[in-house]
Amino acid sequence: MVTLNPNEEIVRLIREGLEKTGGYCPCRTARTPEYKCMCQEFRDQIKDPEFEGFCHCMLYYKSKDKKAEE
Repeated sequence: MVTLNPNEEIVRLIREGLEKTGGYCPCRTARTPEYKCMCQEFRDQIKDPEFEGFCHCMLYYKSKDKKAEE
């Protein structure tokens, strides 16, 4: 399951950065399609049932799929 970071200040700062960059990850200097939020790196991580953690900019958090653990 993918959720927003529970830290509202981080979410606010990252969303402000996304507005300034036109939707590209504010943590990266390149403005390429793979860095458009939700970035390709995190989309690939989401596909991995063993991955649990934040995206690069810490806006999103992916928890392990509970069904896969049962």
